[in-house]
Amino acid sequence: MARILVADDDVDIRELVKFKLSMLGHEITAVGDGAAAVAACQASRPDLAVLDVMMPGVSGLDAIKSIRADPSLADLPVILLTARAQESDVESGFDSGADDYITKPFSPRELASRVEALLTRTR
Repeated sequence: MARILVADDDVDIRELVKFKLSMLGHEITAVGDGAAAVAACQASRPDLAVLDVMMPGVSGLDAIKSIRADPSLADLPVILLTARAQESDVESGFDSGADDYITKPFSPRELASRVEALLTRTR
């Protein structure tokens, strides 16, 4: 079991991801924006974070930059889950420090597989 942070401003997506990952036995903390994601990571470091890119206030990209700048979180595995699917968007996501990039609409099964693969690689 891993502790996973999920940040998405869309309640339906957030609940879907939370449900799917909790069915795998993971402990999920779900928040609605990037600032809350960074604060939650700093308060209690998760094993992995799944962040939406386009959120009000602090975006997922800005959240990753804050996470990477914090020495206690710098190596935290991060997956971006976003509707931004252009090649330049994917490149920006990886340039900001993402470990994986999944575009919406997405398959919950694929998300689960990628989460498990990243957790396996980083443990």
